[in-house]
Amino acid sequence: MNKAKKLLSVVLLAGTIASAQTLVTVNGKAITQEDVDSELMRATQGRFNQVPPEKQAAFRQQVLQQLIGKELIFEDAKKNGILNSKEYKTEYKKLEERMKEELAIQVWQKKLLDEIKISDKELKTYYKQNKEEFNEPKSVHARHILVATEDEAKNIISGLKSLSGEKLKNKFMAEAKAKSTGPSGPKGGDLGYFTEGQMVPAFNDKVFSMKKGTVTKEPVKTQFGYHVIYLEDKKSAMTRKFDEVKAFIDQRLKMEKFKETMKKKMDSLQKKAVIK
Repeated sequence: MNKAKKLLSVVLLAGTIASAQTLVTVNGKAITQEDVDSELMRATQGRFNQVPPEKQAAFRQQVLQQLIGKELIFEDAKKNGILNSKEYKTEYKKLEERMKEELAIQVWQKKLLDEIKISDKELKTYYKQNKEEFNEPKSVHARHILVATEDEAKNIISGLKSLSGEKLKNKFMAEAKAKSTGPSGPKGGDLGYFTEGQMVPAFNDKVFSMKKGTVTKEPVKTQFGYHVIYLEDKKSAMTRKFDEVKAFIDQRLKMEKFKETMKKKMDSLQKKAVIK
């Protein structure tokens, strides 16, 4: 077990296992990456991607160990005749009844929701009346290399000066992986897209003044250290087109109508019911 744990720690940190691949077997029962991912999404209510990147690997390992523990306990419970005990059968029957009720309610609600249709006219009217909702401010896609001293940053910039295009980008990513002390270092310094005001002032002011495909000529100092920045892409402020947000609007209006329909349905059911 310890050997498997150490091996899986390395693999999970690398993040290279396919979702259906077996991570470990417990007495012949496979636990897959998909099992871990499903449990992570359940535990974080679908927001695992919002967990800080530096904590994700440890969280994955913790969940894997929990799944291993559950399997070990379940196997021991079976060996000790728990599944044939009166207490187990009684509790199982109660759970079965609760699940039967919950499932029936879910299917009933889905049927009600599926019957709701939103016309193109309603969709377009919502879009026109709420266009500001679909405004997107200008944004940039940047990479950075974070180091402790100004001299380190200047040396990195000096080594990049003669490069341009893909060669510059590739060299920058390699330098970030090798030298950056920031959490984005292993990803080639990738910070993804962000809008004005999301980064600290000195970093923000510099990156939004840069040209696409260029590197800062001087280190940028912040409270975190010295940054060398590469601007990968730049997007102007825009309003998303109707076709791009049509599905989103459809879901929103459907849910609004669903709430209204549910209220009317519940009022009707209560009037017919005998509630004492």
